[in-house]
Amino acid sequence: MSKVYPTAAALDDLLKDGQVIMSGGFGVSGIPDELIAVVRDSGVRGLTTISNNAQIDGVGLSILLESQQIKKMIIS
Repeated sequence: MSKVYPTAAALDDLLKDGQVIMSGGFGVSGIPDELIAVVRDSGVRGLTTISNNAQIDGVGLSILLESQQIKKMIIS
């Protein structure tokens, strides 16, 4: 199984409730915005996310916090 996908939208079929997602980025640099948008739009719930931080309001993982899709967040 290849782990390389042509677009972020290809991940939609792989997302499930309760998954653990590790996200890159530091502050507002290097945030995987397209991937986070696909996770938001998928409607999955109960996620555990691992990241340096939650970024800022309306950017990065805070989008998933605002949509109440994150159950637990592990940040440094």
